[in-house]
Amino acid sequence: MNVAMLSYHTCPLAILGGKDTGGMNVYVRDLTRELGRIGVHVDVFTRSQDEHVPHIVHELGYGNRVVHVPAGPEVPVPKQQLVGYVPQFTEGVRAFADDKHIRYDLIHSHYWLSGLAAESLAESWHGVPIVQMFHTLGEMKNRVARSDEERESPERIAAEKRLLMRADRIIVSTLAEQTQLRFLYKADDRKLEIIPPGVDLQHFYPIPSDEAKLFVGLKPDDRMVLFVGRIEPLKGVETLIRAMSQLKLTGAHRPVHLAIIGGEPDASPDEITAEMRRLQRLCDELSMDQTVVFLGKRRQDTLQYYYSAAELVVLPSHYESFGMVALEAMACGTPVLASDVGGLGFLVQDGETGFTVPDGDVDLLFSRLSLLLGDRQLRARMGAAAAAYAQDYSWDRLARRILAVYQELVSTAQP
Repeated sequence: MNVAMLSYHTCPLAILGGKDTGGMNVYVRDLTRELGRIGVHVDVFTRSQDEHVPHIVHELGYGNRVVHVPAGPEVPVPKQQLVGYVPQFTEGVRAFADDKHIRYDLIHSHYWLSGLAAESLAESWHGVPIVQMFHTLGEMKNRVARSDEERESPERIAAEKRLLMRADRIIVSTLAEQTQLRFLYKADDRKLEIIPPGVDLQHFYPIPSDEAKLFVGLKPDDRMVLFVGRIEPLKGVETLIRAMSQLKLTGAHRPVHLAIIGGEPDASPDEITAEMRRLQRLCDELSMDQTVVFLGKRRQDTLQYYYSAAELVVLPSHYESFGMVALEAMACGTPVLASDVGGLGFLVQDGETGFTVPDGDVDLLFSRLSLLLGDRQLRARMGAAAAAYAQDYSWDRLARRILAVYQELVSTAQP
């Protein structure tokens, strides 16, 4: 079977924590690798963002390729402008297929922008089936938006509704996402298939704390609370900084640092994002400059050390369709303290593998932080439960469920 995997706006090989890199990159990369392992040929198509990177690279194994398709300038472009280059991207994918004399049996598209390309490609390729994943939903982002700048465009909402009708199957991560699609988009329930993302258990597993701390540059007695993710208002980092400020004021625990992985904290004044600048100013206002450390982007193959070195991982998001970071941290045996939103409310077992709190609730977040930091046995018990729970999310199980969806659609589509 040949699958065209579309990840238009972000490359699966990108370093985690960039402006548009996160769980979706990890998902596409790891799913592609696992599909290759079980005999499925996958070409991942993404927009070229660097003219110095080869347009075809073999870094996912098993003969599967990442194809960087020139579409617009070969530099990072604001996501709002990307829709204009979708036709050029689509034509580039067609040209690649023609040049390689390859016939794709199915298209698996990620995010709404990739879905636009999938619509056109399916028509060119004689109606091959489309499997669509949204990863985030425009209507949900608008519900938690706190400014006009954070709101999604009517064009995105309309495209998502159209794709729900056009796609042959929609993969959703959790029951929460299924409910959102039913309620907000009136989606056809017969098309929705709940298959959560997986985690690479050969990569993410508990590492002894002293060894992990040595790797990331901490002393044996250092204590670290960790956030990993994109630096944008949706991620709720302000809530976490304010909770850490309360923790510092109480003086109840020996010094604990907050490490923030993501973004580019050392970018020039002209290039630094508004949210990074705002969070850095907040730390100055709260006298947290010695407590909060902005580490910037980190490679995926180092994250297991940071998770294992941390006392706990905190995800204070206002909206999260799943929460890959939570799953990775749990696989490393680290308790997770997360907002009770979207997929996080399903993934983090409150009181067992960590705690969930209402998003934006600084006082309750502080209370749970203080409880976990003050109880070594509780952290150990929750961490062990988290590592055991993560075993159910191994990619070898979940990729086979996705392959079953592919096989059903391909067999139905064949004359």
